[in-house]
Order: sequence, then structure tokens, then C-alpha cells
Amino acid sequence: FYETFDNSEIVNLLGNINNILAAKAKLTTNTQKDTVKTASATTDTSANSSLLNKVAKSKLTDTASKSLKNNNPALNSPLLNQNMLRPNVYASQNGGIQAVPGPIVGYSAVGDTAKVNKLLASADVKAVIPQNVRFLWGEKAMPLNENNNQRFGDKIQRVELYAIKLSGAEGGPVLAGDVIADARNDYDQKGSPEVQMTMNTDGAAKWRAVTAAASADANNKKAIAIVLDDNVYSAPTVQNEISGGVSSISGSFTVDDTKDLANVLKAGRLPAPARIVEEAIVGPSLGQEAINAGLISCVVGLLVVLVFMVVYYNRAGTVAVVAVFINVFFLFGVLASLGAVLTLPGIAGIVLTLGVAVDANVLIYERVREELALGKSVRIAVADGYKHAMPSILDSNITTFLTGIILYVFGSGPILGFATTLLIGIITSLFCSLLISRLIFEWMLEKGWDIKFSYPWSSHTFKNAHYAFVKNRFKFYIFSGLFILAGLISIFTRGFSLGVDFKGGRTYVVRFEKPVDAQQVREALDKTYNLTTEVKTFGTTNPQLRITTTYLVDDNSPTADVKAESKLKQGLKLVNNPSQIMSQQKVGPTVANDIKTSAVYSVIFAILVIALYILIRFRKWQFSLGALIATAHDALLVLSFFSLFNGILPFSLDIDQAFIAAILTVIGYSINDTVVVFDRIREFLGLHHSATDKPEEVINDAINSTLSRTIITALTVIFVLIVLFIFGGEVIRGFSFALLIGVCFGTYSSICVATPVIVDFGKKNLN
Repeated sequence: FYETFDNSEIVNLLGNINNILAAKAKLTTNTQKDTVKTASATTDTSANSSLLNKVAKSKLTDTASKSLKNNNPALNSPLLNQNMLRPNVYASQNGGIQAVPGPIVGYSAVGDTAKVNKLLASADVKAVIPQNVRFLWGEKAMPLNENNNQRFGDKIQRVELYAIKLSGAEGGPVLAGDVIADARNDYDQKGSPEVQMTMNTDGAAKWRAVTAAASADANNKKAIAIVLDDNVYSAPTVQNEISGGVSSISGSFTVDDTKDLANVLKAGRLPAPARIVEEAIVGPSLGQEAINAGLISCVVGLLVVLVFMVVYYNRAGTVAVVAVFINVFFLFGVLASLGAVLTLPGIAGIVLTLGVAVDANVLIYERVREELALGKSVRIAVADGYKHAMPSILDSNITTFLTGIILYVFGSGPILGFATTLLIGIITSLFCSLLISRLIFEWMLEKGWDIKFSYPWSSHTFKNAHYAFVKNRFKFYIFSGLFILAGLISIFTRGFSLGVDFKGGRTYVVRFEKPVDAQQVREALDKTYNLTTEVKTFGTTNPQLRITTTYLVDDNSPTADVKAESKLKQGLKLVNNPSQIMSQQKVGPTVANDIKTSAVYSVIFAILVIALYILIRFRKWQFSLGALIATAHDALLVLSFFSLFNGILPFSLDIDQAFIAAILTVIGYSINDTVVVFDRIREFLGLHHSATDKPEEVINDAINSTLSRTIITALTVIFVLIVLFIFGGEVIRGFSFALLIGVCFGTYSSICVATPVIVDFGKKNLN
């Protein structure tokens, strides 16, 4: 934070600088002594004249532009002219020229700032600039709007020049950025974007003194400049003394402006400025073949699901097909309008969204089939089906939505991408499942169409199911307990196969003589290393690849680099394309510790919030406990599976960013599935609560009554994941496998773990 000079304090200094530069220019162009003397005399007599008088004599008026065409501005006014630096002045009512109040002293075209810097850096100019004065440019160019175009009379993009006051013996800022505790974008009472800034205790005390001095003169309030890397990001005028360390920065900001400024304020806490040391264009981590295979498999999987819906639910299935297609259209439309980047976590969010969308339709259809079985007409059955399915749909989607909000607010990196896609997907899914599909049904009924919700073979599926889930709950406890115990032992003894994202590795830039396929190189190196290798295109001019591997990353011996390079050359020989290693370096993990920590805390907080919501909705703590245990159970099962079977299965089970997305998807699916089952249990307990009804039997009947919906929803998601697993390519096989086993575990836990917990902990409270 720097104090600033007012424009009126600097305007004469700029005039003197301009005169010195003009005299210097004339001295270098005139060779005759008398001309030099005349120029010197002119300089001496004009040195005392102010810039305001020079401007008043039409140096920068409209008529001046005509004279500038005939005269050389580089000689007459090297600094202060329309083509270099335009002073921040205006014409007063009496015909004079006045300095505009504030820290901005001039404007220059974006392409001319380097020229102005060169003029101000000359030795003669530096000699007249006071030691506590420094000129800095604004970070962003001024917008090309109607006001600025009329003000300057052209459409040239300009940037402001600020007069900064240096403080202290060292000539630095009045307050450093390390005093900032937090900064965030917000809105003021009028709804306009602003930045809220909070300082620590030491900073608050100094800030109070600084703002008190800046706002002491009511007629001449000073501005404080916010500077990062010698660029002025903002220079708000201090309106009054600020105590307590909490400040608001307002102005003609957009939301993006306030976000950028908040980030700059937080970045000011860094001990050193960031510098770009290398820049290159890299290809995608997946490779084009893997991307194509993934997209094709997703489309095929979606088509399989839609065909299944039509085959299982007859004509009603076509309504679900239309609703899902519209949902996908809306989802990708919103993502495209937001400029979202599609990553594996984003794809995971889309998979979960499709599962939620299909689940809503399945819930409605199963309810409609129940109403039809009671002898109701199709119109009444449809109306009652939507009515009775609504609580389950809302509860399951609200819990998943709350999870997404928490992950979005507290998460970062891949978690943020997953949460964004999930939140948008839930909104579009609810809209399409509850409104679009209902409108289609109403239209079909108005047309008198015969709407069927099943075929003869599918009408009685799971209808009379009476599996003893509650009775056999201890078998489920033993199975899950033993599996998790074995997994924990494996985790603490064998650990995980950490990918480059978590472990780091060695990165090589390899140049090939002929164009090369990144997927082919990846497959060759995976066989050689027996590890997953990351291969990307690097640069645009030559056939180059950037190869990153975790091979011997933990070996710090002097020979480790030689062994790793030798192994790389061995794998490159399989490609049959002459190559040369251009550079190599050891890199750290791309997923920093703060991202891992935020992921863990975000998930834990989300689960606790879901438990609280379930407690409020279901009025019994046993339901919250069941959801907590089931969610933790599913996450532990997936982690155990990846540790136990690492190196046994014929594909990679690395823990990387994609695995984080898979775990989040499993948790989201598990919560959604569990809440739907809980909703059915609550309904049955409300209907069968006499003294002769045993809670265990009522709960078991509730599970069996919703078994059709549970299995159908799981199958639709599993169909997509199986296709993705088989045809999606080697690169995303571990990702799709984690989703696949996670959905299976989530379906299992909602019936065999969460529900038995309710029974065992609520025997006295469920009657």
C-alpha cells in the first residue's frame, strides 16, 4: 500500500520534465551555437512556467492537433503530447486549465508506455524528480467505452500513470501486503460489487494511522494505491479513518474486477513477486485417442441406458429419454456459457448428474406403477405418482446439492470442477425430471395416447420380493468389516500406488525426428516402466513430447538419474522413431498439500451437514448415524480395494486427481441412494406403527418395496461405467473402475449397512 500525490502537486513537475526533454532534443538537432544558445535561453525563461500555462496556450487543445501536424512534437513537447503522455487536466469555466484531482497524472497509449518510461528514466530527468516520487502505470488498460472515446476524441486504448509517494528511509510502501489476513469480493448496500479486506492486529493499527492522515483534509482527501509487481491495481480515495482493520474498497467495479483485486490483495502476502521463467504449449494429459475413446464410450453408454429405459418402461421410457436428452443439452449449454473446462472431475460430475436424472425418472415411474396396481386410471396414477415421488426426489437431490455447495465453497483444484458440474447438473435434472417429463405426459394424455409403464415381463420385477436384509445384517457387518480391516492393513503396510499428481516424478522433453503418436509412446513406456506414464505434446514447431514418470522418484542416489534416463531410452526404442532427450528435471506433485487437506475437510464437513439435514427431515438421529456410517463405509471400501488389488489387476490403480473425483462421485451417489431408501422407511414406519408391528419387519418390507428402484438406478449408471471401462481406453480405465466399484458399494451400503444401523441403534425409538 503506497501513499499518493495529488495531480495538482505533480503537474508542474511534469512541465519542467517536458521542458528539459525539449531543450535536450533541440540541443541534439541544432549544430549552430547561436541556435543552441537560443534554445537554452528559451528553456531558462520557460522553466518557471507551469504546465497549466502551457496547456492553456493550446498545447493540447483541438487547434493544437493542427499545429502538431506542422511541427515536430518530439522537439517542441517530447513528453506531453497526444502521441506520448496526455496530462490529466480539464478546461475550467474561465477558460483556464485545471488539474483533475486524484493520483492519476496522465494517460498514454498502451503501446507508448515503454517510450514514456525511457524518457522518465533519462539521467537529466531523474535529477529533477524528488526521491520520494515514483511514477507507476495502472495494471489494466482503460475500457474502450463511449465516455472514454468522447473524452479523448479517439478509440485508442490507454493506461493511467499514477504518482506514488515513497515512504520511510528505504523509500518503500507505507504498509506491506503481509498485514492482510483475508480479502474477498462482496456487494455493498446498493448491490454494487466491492472488495472486503481484513488486516491482522499490527496492520489494523498502522492502517488506522495511514487512513487518518489520508482523510484529514476534507477538501483534499488522498488516495492509497494498491501495488503488486510495480503495477497499480487500484487507488481508492480514503473517505475517513478506518479502525478495526476491516475495509471496503468500492468504485466502478465489475464482479470480475473485485475478484481480481481480492486475489491481488491476498497475493500481496507472498514474500516475492512471481516471474514467468518458462512458457510452452502442451497437449492434453489424456491424448487425442483417449479423449475420442472416452467421448465415444460416454455416448454409447448413454444410448445403452436410454435403450434400457425404453425396453423396461415401455412407452413411458421414451419420455425419460427425451427428458435426459434435454437435461444433457441444458447441462452442456450452461457449462459452455460459463466457459467451463471439461476435465476428468467434470466428467465424474456429469456421470453422477446422469445417475441423479435417471433416478428421478425411475422413482416417478415406480410410484406410478404402484398407483396403477391399485386400480387407478393412468391420469390419476401419473398425478399421484409425481406427488408421492416428490419427497424422495427433493430429499435426495437437496442432500447431494448441499454436498456440491460445500465442495464448491471450501474445495479447490479438481474438487471445484467436480462441484461446479454437479451443482449445475442437479438443477437441470430437477427441471427436466419434474417439469419437462410431466408436460410430455400431460400432452400425451390430452392426445389420448395409450401410455404403458412396463412390459409383461418387467411389470412384476421385484414386485413380491421379500429378501431378509435386516435378518442377515450381521453377515453384512462381518463382510464389510473384514474387507475394510484387510484394506486398512494393506494401506498401512503396502500403501497406495501414488501417481505423478501426488508423488511428483522426473520430466523429460524428448524430440523425435518424425511426427509421433503420444498414445503409442505412452503404451511403450508403460510396458517398460510397469508404471503409468504421463505423455503430452510439448511446443508447436517440432515433434516433441513431455514425458513424466514416477520411476525411481524416491531414489536420491547419484546413479538414480542415470538409471531413469537409461530406462526411458529403453522404452523409446520400442517406438521405432529416432529421438533425442532435450532436457530433464525432477518435478514435485501437482496436487499440493493444501488441496489434499481441503479435499479431506470439505468431504468431512459435507457429510456432517448431510447428517444434520437428515436429522431435521427424519427427526431421528439413527437416520443421520446410518448415513454417516454408510458414506464412510463406501469411501473406505474403495480405498481398501485400490490398496489390496494394486499390482494384481491388469491395469493401473494409481491414486491421482481422477481418483479424487471418483471418491467424490461415490460419496455423492451413496448419499443420494441412502436418502431415497430412508424416505421409504420413514413412509412405512408412518403407516405401520401399531404395537403389533415389529420395526425390523416394517423396515425390511420398506427396503423390498424400493428394491426395484434401487436396482434399476444402479444398473443404468453401471451400464455407462462398464462401457466407459471397456472402451474408454487405458488412460481412464482406473478412473472408470473406481466409479464402477464405488457405485456397486454405494448400492450395497444403502440397503445392507445404513438401514441395519437404524435397526440396531433405534430399537426402542422406531415403534
